[in-house]
Amino acid sequence: MATASDTGTVTLPTQSTYQSRVAEYWNAEENPVNLDLGRIDDLYHHHYGIGDADFSVLDEPDPDRRRARITGELHRLEHAQAELLASHLGPLTPADRVFDAGCGRGGGSVTAHLRHGCHADGVTISAKQAEFANAQARKRGIDGKVRYHHRNMLDTGLPTGAYAASWNNESTMYVELDLLFAEHARLLRRGGRYVVITGCYNDTYGQASREVSLINAHYICDIHPRSEYFRAMARNRLVPVHVEDLTEATIPYWELRRQAEHLVTGIEETFLSAYKNGSFQYLLIAADRV
Repeated sequence: MATASDTGTVTLPTQSTYQSRVAEYWNAEENPVNLDLGRIDDLYHHHYGIGDADFSVLDEPDPDRRRARITGELHRLEHAQAELLASHLGPLTPADRVFDAGCGRGGGSVTAHLRHGCHADGVTISAKQAEFANAQARKRGIDGKVRYHHRNMLDTGLPTGAYAASWNNESTMYVELDLLFAEHARLLRRGGRYVVITGCYNDTYGQASREVSLINAHYICDIHPRSEYFRAMARNRLVPVHVEDLTEATIPYWELRRQAEHLVTGIEETFLSAYKNGSFQYLLIAADRV
């Protein structure tokens, strides 16, 4: 694999045929549920939302205004999720650096920077996403502190021990957890904070349910069991300090999204069924690097 300097670009970031397929998927992706929401305030989040939804937006009689209000409410819930993650990154200063693994179009890095004033490095396997996110940073005038790289989050080439905090927001299901957590442990300084928000299948339910298998097929991913997060963290010097079950908190987002005719992707009912039958959970885990 090609190597990279701190500011360079990895020319061949994929490490397998599967990763190449994932990169191709995200290079081609133009889903309105990602793009239309981001256009509201140029914060593009590639994840789901949490909190109580304002279902009154569904009662709007004017069709155009109804679409706009639903889109705005879904974006508000998604941004609330990003803010929750950023709030768990620990006490950060403007001099600190943070690492966004699987950054998508960059909304999480911007959210962390706006909240803490810190430097942020985002990494995505999609060249198109990295280019888009850097353009957004330039548009905001924060490209001196927020940068995005076309690299592999399992082997970033970024400096060892340079980061006060790091995270994955709904991107761990694309990689092996031991390889991922080893890279986070390398990048984080001692005492640095790692945070993950992810969907995982519930081991107490048994094997992955039919719904989980459908979600895997839809996103070309491999959802991990809940227990594997804690085992892999323990093997890689990451000690959980806070665990939060967000399953109930995310259901209103999905209840609203399934009624957003202009944004549905066909997977909404599957998510709701999986959450409600207990086979799938939405977790936040914060861990310290020891």
